[in-house]
Amino acid sequence: MKHTFYDVKAKKKVESEVIDKVTYGKKGNERYAFKAKTADGRNLTAFVSKDVWDKA
Repeated sequence: MKHTFYDVKAKKKVESEVIDKVTYGKKGNERYAFKAKTADGRNLTAFVSKDVWDKA
């Protein structure tokens, strides 16, 4: 599945393949995110809503 991420170093939005779905925070106060990598190996993270995270 592809998702749009913001590449801080390149200062632009890029579309990349999602490699992992993760949650941050304690039970009842979670944040949902997708993880990806750029072509040169840097990590990308995009925080998404629970609905988007569940559909993926």
